[in-house]
Amino acid sequence: MSTWMLTAGKWGSVFVILALIITLLKQIIGFIGFLTTIIKIGIILVFVALFLGVGLLVLKTLKSSKPKED
Repeated sequence: MSTWMLTAGKWGSVFVILALIITLLKQIIGFIGFLTTIIKIGIILVFVALFLGVGLLVLKTLKSSKPKED
């Protein structure tokens, strides 16, 4: 009986370590997915701000280039 418990203990430890490694890898993959989503949203926000800035500069230029009526 003691050899059965010893064998079960060794294989149980191996299976637990494998399960922990698999769980850790799944968490790392999920975290990388979260980070890439945040980076994509940041890039989109930067481009929206860039387009708004260019639009405001164009409108400011058009407004200042109109002939002023005295």
